[in-house]
Amino acid sequence: MNVMIVDDERLIVKGLKYSLEQQGYNVFTAYNGAEAIDNLTKNVIDFIILDLMLPDTDGMMLCKRIRQSYDIPILMLTAKDGDYDKILGFEFGADDYMTKPFNTLELIARMKAIIRRSERKVEANSITKDDLIISQNERRVYLKGKEINLTAKEFDLLYLLASNPGRVFTRDDIYSLVWKEDAYDVRTIDVHIRNLRDKIEMDSKHPKYIMTKWGVGYYFNKS
Repeated sequence: MNVMIVDDERLIVKGLKYSLEQQGYNVFTAYNGAEAIDNLTKNVIDFIILDLMLPDTDGMMLCKRIRQSYDIPILMLTAKDGDYDKILGFEFGADDYMTKPFNTLELIARMKAIIRRSERKVEANSITKDDLIISQNERRVYLKGKEINLTAKEFDLLYLLASNPGRVFTRDDIYSLVWKEDAYDVRTIDVHIRNLRDKIEMDSKHPKYIMTKWGVGYYFNKS
């Protein structure tokens, strides 16, 4: 699991990084908000330990910015010990909150608890296929931890296929189940399939998830 520590206090980062690596985690470090965003765009991050006070940005605002694009558990650190800051942190998307100085073993225990809750939530409310997660309740799709923006019809189409892996749906089937109409323009289905592939496939010309059954229709790869 990849954990990112975002804190400008280098001694804290060094000690926490060592402790996490002893627990088997792969640790990325960032000493300001810009480095944190750079890490997120270049790597798959599974958990974030985020300090409230950073040299180039406010930790609350960074938490909010991360939440707009990523569904990654966040544990927030702060030197402050006020209820207002805790409430604000939760409102901006933090999963838990610890005050400095903290006990490293307690932090790791809390981190593991957050991860377990997150995993149960994903399993209960979503379809997972390799790096792709489709959350029915949230109507959101994540690829390698990053949220993929889909239109309502794109989500409905993807969920229909993914919830029936291996089943081939004709264009008539798709239009009836997703658009809930009988008459349709064949280009409508094909355009939505193409847009979905552009968004979730690494190579849309050689898809991994949404497959074509030539002369019949489309299906979600179950292998």
